[in-house]
Amino acid sequence: MAAQKSQVKVMPGAVVCTEAELKGDITIGSRTVVHPKARIIAEGGPIVIGESNLIEEQVLIINRADKTAPEPVTMEIGVNNVFEVGCHCESLRIGDNNVVEAKARVGRQTELSSGCVIGSFCEVNSKEVVPENTVVYGKKCVRRVQGERPQPQTLQLDFLMKILPNYHHLRKAMKPQTK
Repeated sequence: MAAQKSQVKVMPGAVVCTEAELKGDITIGSRTVVHPKARIIAEGGPIVIGESNLIEEQVLIINRADKTAPEPVTMEIGVNNVFEVGCHCESLRIGDNNVVEAKARVGRQTELSSGCVIGSFCEVNSKEVVPENTVVYGKKCVRRVQGERPQPQTLQLDFLMKILPNYHHLRKAMKPQTK
């Protein structure tokens, strides 16, 4: 397979630190914050990240190359998701309002619907669609359903969008297209 050129599209309003490692065909939605030292790697197909997501330090989001797939597969991440420090995500489908807590792992075969919380150090690796509002927590990765979805991190995103540019260099956003 020939080496592909990295093509990163940052939508206006997104804050993406240059210290983040971005490889492959990646689209980052507006109001999404990508911290320094986060890694987003699209080797098995494009990664499309929706609006208002928070991707913290040392997070690894990777669309791995699948030698059995005839064509590249797109990884899709919805809106208002939080990827906390050091988590690892290979899931090809992540809905909206999910939280992947610190050091948690989500496998390629697992799909997060919406409103899910994967607790710290928990690993979800099975071939399944995790039902809406499911919380995975504890040493044994116990599951339960919560009454409400996690609240969007609007205040934290607003704070980071103001503060990060003061201390880090940012990737340039795409110019808005006029009709």
